[in-house]
Amino acid sequence: MSKKIYECMKINNLKDMLDKTKTLYANDIAYKIKVKEREYKTYSHKEIREMVDALGTALIDIGLKGKRIAVIGDNRMEWEIAYLSVVCGTGIVVPLDKSLPEKELEALIERSEVEAIFYQKKYEDSVKRIKLIENNKLKHLISMDNIEHKQGIYSQFELIEKGKNLIKSGNKDFINAEINSDEMSIMLFTSGTTSASKVVALSHKNICSNLMALGSILNVQRGDVVLSVLPVHHVFECTVGFLFSLYKGAQTVFCDGIRHIAENIVEYKVSVMSCVPGIYEGILSNVSKRLKKEGRLEEILKKEEQYENCSMEEKREIFKDIHEMFGGNIKTLICGAAALDPKIERKYRQLGFPLVQGYGLTETSPVVGVGTEKEYKLGSIGKSVPGVEAKIVDANGEGIGELVVKGPSVMLGYYKNEEATRNAIEDGWFHTGDLAQIDEEGYIFIRGRKKSVIVLKNGKNIFPEEIENLVNKIEGVKESFIFGKQLSDDQNDIKINCKIVFDRSVVQNAYKVIEDKEINQALSNKIKELNRAMPAYKAIRGLIFSEDPLIKTSTNKIKRQENLDAIRKFEL
Repeated sequence: MSKKIYECMKINNLKDMLDKTKTLYANDIAYKIKVKEREYKTYSHKEIREMVDALGTALIDIGLKGKRIAVIGDNRMEWEIAYLSVVCGTGIVVPLDKSLPEKELEALIERSEVEAIFYQKKYEDSVKRIKLIENNKLKHLISMDNIEHKQGIYSQFELIEKGKNLIKSGNKDFINAEINSDEMSIMLFTSGTTSASKVVALSHKNICSNLMALGSILNVQRGDVVLSVLPVHHVFECTVGFLFSLYKGAQTVFCDGIRHIAENIVEYKVSVMSCVPGIYEGILSNVSKRLKKEGRLEEILKKEEQYENCSMEEKREIFKDIHEMFGGNIKTLICGAAALDPKIERKYRQLGFPLVQGYGLTETSPVVGVGTEKEYKLGSIGKSVPGVEAKIVDANGEGIGELVVKGPSVMLGYYKNEEATRNAIEDGWFHTGDLAQIDEEGYIFIRGRKKSVIVLKNGKNIFPEEIENLVNKIEGVKESFIFGKQLSDDQNDIKINCKIVFDRSVVQNAYKVIEDKEINQALSNKIKELNRAMPAYKAIRGLIFSEDPLIKTSTNKIKRQENLDAIRKFEL
């Protein structure tokens, strides 16, 4: 378990967090919103908390006390204010995946029994149609974009104004609302990477215990600028980005889109960011290209090796010009949602960027472990955060087994699914479904998903993620998917296959090939080279080539079963 580094404020629930920090950070900037190019509007922490109180008051006034209310949309201030106005005194909040097709959105609205939904304009036609369906309880539509109520649709802006007037006239229904920190207040649908989505029931205690744990080990303080990139409906961004930023008195800014991350980092002088591996890899690749164009790449590579054992502060000064490419203000970078290539992780740290890996699940609110400035090992997700115990069960000869965790951030259970809850939580220990090793110092190394492990006839275990990381390093490979293919009637007679998603222009330039047949052969030769460097039982025996991206969740996790189903359907 990680040692606490910083003192942090004790909070009983999210309402308590907002109340305690309202005065503490009153005039500090909470959000900086781009109105148009080079024109911004800022909102103080005090203003945000007043908007939350006003909106919550108005929601109770229209009859939504104790109800379930959904929120769907892009990362934006209105989304976050809506979330807080529900969970801090109105009812139960249901964040929904913004990438869902209408049919799935309809199903989740029905399953969660929501009676109101906050949404942004692009979802208006869908939610209006869903509201007319008899199978759900949806009654109230609340637009994040409309300035005034119209055609039976509420305006979030106008509800805030209404709430302010109600508070002025003495209405304290929301402000004085009591929070039961142990009850379900948040309903989250799992991404369903290996099975149908389940509904995770979280409490204020779950989320706040995680916020306090993170606050005691991560170097995030008031005045820091946090770039919001990952989908905020996902618990990783919701806790680590949105809620943690408010808890620590930081300033949140919103990314203009994946292609604009690098320029947004410079534009806002970002100091803290949580992202997925692909984004960090892309940023580093662009930096390398720029250095190569300037004729400085070889010089920087030599300096990286020369000064590798220096402190992060010293490296920051040595590579000051590269830090300026990132706005000159970066102090905390967190990578989550999937494993980061250790070479990429090492490269950032060689340049003086304190990049650490974190790991968590929806069911753990979410962070189980994260590297810190004091406790860090390359390739590890750090030690478990303060208050969370972690251990390995059913370990094999190499010490690899299922990671199980216990602590106050573990969910209440799966909503209306007692069997799934019993299977997941035994004697308070949550079974993550992930395979890991824990070394003698307590550092956790994630090895792969338990359900995705391929067991060969000789009893050897293949972790697809491990081989995918190697395949993805091949020039021209955008992503890959490792799967087992049965070769005979013997169910144990399985060979390793790989679907490769390639970038045509990169492959053509790198290997001087043009036709599909030549492209396939060039990549096949690279796989043969890879096979020679691996134990024979791990060798890739079959290949599929494609330019179409793999099926993934909104946080870029590969949906293994759906990809496998698509491959089998194609082969039929």
